[in-house]
Amino acid sequence: MLVRRLILVLGVAAALAGAFPAGATTPQEAVEIASLAQAGNEGAQLLLGLIYLHGDAGYGRDEQQAAHWLSRAAEAGNAYAQMTVGDLYAAGTGVPRDLRQAALWRTRAAEQGNAAAQAKLGEMYLKGEGVSRDDRQAERWLAHAADQGEAHAQYLLGRMVRNGCAETQDLDRGRDWLERAAAQGHSAALEALELVRELGEGALEVYREQGDVLTRRAEDGDIEAQYELGLRYEKGAGGFKRDPAQALHWLNLAADRGHRGAMHVLAALYENGAAGITADAARAASLKDRLKRVPCLAADPG
Repeated sequence: MLVRRLILVLGVAAALAGAFPAGATTPQEAVEIASLAQAGNEGAQLLLGLIYLHGDAGYGRDEQQAAHWLSRAAEAGNAYAQMTVGDLYAAGTGVPRDLRQAALWRTRAAEQGNAAAQAKLGEMYLKGEGVSRDDRQAERWLAHAADQGEAHAQYLLGRMVRNGCAETQDLDRGRDWLERAAAQGHSAALEALELVRELGEGALEVYREQGDVLTRRAEDGDIEAQYELGLRYEKGAGGFKRDPAQALHWLNLAADRGHRGAMHVLAALYENGAAGITADAARAASLKDRLKRVPCLAADPG
């Protein structure tokens, strides 16, 4: 009995840590796990489901059996199993593909604090997959996951905050979340931040475009460069003198191509007016109306 418990504790701990490589369980241990699973132990059901999912310990890969045992553990309340069952439904692995069921199981796991499920659920709300599109719910779940260190959630939350999809648009806060994701090696965050070639000895270097390089990228049609260039002209920052006409030119180019951040900034500029920029209530209203219809990640380079 002690051996069984030890196998179970170590195996479940490895699974929860995401460290369940092929060969981690011996055939004899798998027999013990199967016996415990049959007896109704949810930890063993989780492990047996993962064994079938990966084809381990002398068991051939069997997606239907994996779904069966993982579902048993999920129904018993195991958060990791609930998250994994959500993944099975999202991919159609061992079960018919069903995004509504994926959202249901990810919600159950997310409510128990599973960061991976929170990140995936937030993205589903962001894209309207399996659930109605809801930026507030997306922000809620992504923030929970981001606070737990989930890199993809940090990236998506950073994009939301910068693009004006979150409760408030905050370029600095958005950049902070992107930097946190990039520090973990998230490739899309690295691209969004335009980082230099390497991170080095753990140091994160944010790429600061020279004015001529940024301008050339904008002229070549890079929508993010157009947006950034418009911001710099609007604020008189990053080596650029304040130029309202140039700011409007580049921000409008990006907005016309669907960049939410540019739309958000322009709507505020036209609504309030600013030095050198004439207030235009109709244009501001048009941009706000369009923002309601444009998906948050429509201009997402990742």
